[in-house]
Amino acid sequence: MLLVFSLGFIIGWAGGELRSRSRCAEEKVEDLRDQLEEAATLDSQLREMRGVLNDAHKRILAVSKGLEKPAR
Repeated sequence: MLLVFSLGFIIGWAGGELRSRSRCAEEKVEDLRDQLEEAATLDSQLREMRGVLNDAHKRILAVSKGLEKPAR
């Protein structure tokens, strides 16, 4: 009787550990998905900023080149 009780206790404890690990892993996966979505939005914002800065650089460069050349 004691052997059956001990065996049942050990099986229940191991099953509980597996369930607990599974829940924790699922929560971590959800957190990582949220972080991935945030990174995707940040990436698109950075691309847009890069484009704006590149356009401004081209215009400033054109103006500064025009100032360097003497008028004829």
